[in-house]
Amino acid sequence: MRQDGRIIGLDEWLLTPAGRYLLAWEREQVDRTVVDLFGFHAVQLGWPCLDALRHNRMPHRWVMLDRPPAGGHTGPQTPPPAPPPEGGGPSCAPPPTPHAVVADFHALPFETQSLDLVVLPHSLELAGDPHQTLREVERVLVPEGKVLILGFNPASLWGLQQRCARIGMRLGLGAPPLPETGEFIGYWRLRDWLRLLNFEIEGGRFGCYRPLLRTQSWLDRYRWMEPAGDRWWPVLGAVYFLVAAKRVRGMRLIGPAWKQRQRAKSAPAVVARRDPHPPSNGSGPRSS
Repeated sequence: MRQDGRIIGLDEWLLTPAGRYLLAWEREQVDRTVVDLFGFHAVQLGWPCLDALRHNRMPHRWVMLDRPPAGGHTGPQTPPPAPPPEGGGPSCAPPPTPHAVVADFHALPFETQSLDLVVLPHSLELAGDPHQTLREVERVLVPEGKVLILGFNPASLWGLQQRCARIGMRLGLGAPPLPETGEFIGYWRLRDWLRLLNFEIEGGRFGCYRPLLRTQSWLDRYRWMEPAGDRWWPVLGAVYFLVAAKRVRGMRLIGPAWKQRQRAKSAPAVVARRDPHPPSNGSGPRSS
């Protein structure tokens, strides 16, 4: 926790040991997911430091920003070079993800049903109106399109530390350990929002179970909490990763329910039974 009373910025916090720890986990989850998602157009909203589309193979990929970057540059970014594959052959990594123009996340500059993949790395927490941002994502996604969402979990050690630090900040006891990222949105609350917009949840996972510590040596001492958290308290991770697909309910045409005319049932015929042999009870005619 910082003691100088200054709220740390997002870019500065991501350079700390805790920030690198968070980015490493998020990159692992996103890279493992986007590599198997296919289509033509993919967009990442915010957090260009994550570069969530670097392993995606769609031909058109952008990173949208809601404000100009510090250097004012919105051209192609150059991520660190990928290590060559085993055997010394040429690398098959996709080209760098370009930055698109700065746009408002509440009114995305894309046509309706034009994107196959949208990645939201903490975009809902930073948005002024997260509901409107989700509605825009639902609008621009094609049917069966995917949305990947990363967010801080308020029901975690990090969330508890952040709330306690905010109370201490009002008393002049320092600044929160996390950057000011807006309101944390709970995992189950977000699932309800997505269901209301006809999204189907395909998967979700929690991670980063270690406490929010300042030094790498102390983070390494709590490395045992990663496998223990996955097994014993999986929903208490500091961050969650969620995958959802847009479902469009189709219509099934049903023909007119004509009533079939019921055929008149004929009454069953009564058959008289005739006995070919006369009764032998002595009541028949007598012979003289």
